[in-house]
Amino acid sequence: MSNSDNLYEDTLPPDEAVKQTNRSSILKALLDQDTSVTFDDPLENDMILNMGPSHPATHGVLRLLLRLDGETIVAVVPELGYLHRGFEKIAENGSYHEFITHTDRLDYLQPLANNVGYILAVEKLLGIEAPPRAQYIRLIAAELARISSHFVALGTMAMDVGAMTILLWAFREREKLHDIFDLLTGARFTTSYTRIGGVARNMTDETVAAIKTFLDQLPERIDECERLITRNRIFFDRCRGVGVIDAETAIAMGLTGPNLRGSGVPMDLRRDNPYLVYDQLDFDVITESEGDSLARYYVRLREMRESMKLVRQALEKLPAGPFRAHEPKKVLPPKERIYTRMEELIMDFMIINKGVNPPEGECYHAIESSKGELGFYIVSKGEGRPWRLKIRSPSFCNLQALPMLLKGHLVADVVAIIGSIDPVMGEADK
Repeated sequence: MSNSDNLYEDTLPPDEAVKQTNRSSILKALLDQDTSVTFDDPLENDMILNMGPSHPATHGVLRLLLRLDGETIVAVVPELGYLHRGFEKIAENGSYHEFITHTDRLDYLQPLANNVGYILAVEKLLGIEAPPRAQYIRLIAAELARISSHFVALGTMAMDVGAMTILLWAFREREKLHDIFDLLTGARFTTSYTRIGGVARNMTDETVAAIKTFLDQLPERIDECERLITRNRIFFDRCRGVGVIDAETAIAMGLTGPNLRGSGVPMDLRRDNPYLVYDQLDFDVITESEGDSLARYYVRLREMRESMKLVRQALEKLPAGPFRAHEPKKVLPPKERIYTRMEELIMDFMIINKGVNPPEGECYHAIESSKGELGFYIVSKGEGRPWRLKIRSPSFCNLQALPMLLKGHLVADVVAIIGSIDPVMGEADK
């Protein structure tokens, strides 16, 4: 160290002089070391990649934290909390009727089925049952919603692996269904059609005719889509053997719906725990044994044909009679009676402002939605709103299998596997 450095340090306060001495020592030690710099080869180390939460390819605001060894996925952490809308707390701060509109926004590809699932749980809590005509109408609406949802699943899955045409064809058929929903409910998308004790409006002859016309041309449209992609070598190779999950693991991970049946497990609540009038109709539970992305595609494709069969049977057996139960203190009266009779006007006022006030207790009811088991758990304190309401959303449960499905595959396989699971993030994070 030079004399000038010593003079400089002598002019500094004691603490600063110590710091300066330490800096000088560290600098001298660094200069005495080997100055050659080496870098690790990045190809010999794992890399962390964030995929999402952009909407395309991840089917919603889903973020995947991928650990990669080159192009191969070593580990995955899915993060679902980017669309938290607090539906369960909204339900606990509103009446049972008010929450019907929010169920439309859960799995927004099948709002009619969501309405049915929620209302069946409320009716179970109230101890009432909708009349036969209403039950058949609900079943028809739910199965048409399944067809609509499966079309979107097939179209988006095909698009994820590069087949654009099938998406346009799928949305063409979905638009026809939305025209039918408009006739049936008065709305195309967010329908809020089901009501406690029945449905909002009756099914007209015009609606029945429109459904039959749609069903007559649907088999040819499904065959058209199947011919386009099932024999396509690129689609086949990108889905076969990709994202395999065996039956035992699928059950352990809580998979339901087509994702579980694609692994060979014949579980379907419409048959195993019948609701509405499914036990009076004939249909098959579709399964595939391979458990890969291609098997899940086949299950949804074949399930649309079963839904067609169910709708045709329901239309043939559709009974006459009321479409809403006669329960004055629990079921909203028809509008024409509200406008003309004082008793109905009073009951409408009480139900809307005070609620239906079910007895104290709890209940759980689930339906077989297009994604799997959609369940509603309700705890009542005897008030006009739920004390607690929890939603068992199939998309949330199905997504927890992603770490197993993606491990060992390439980055390019991620979109194909997510498409085969068919999640909707609107119901994944409530």
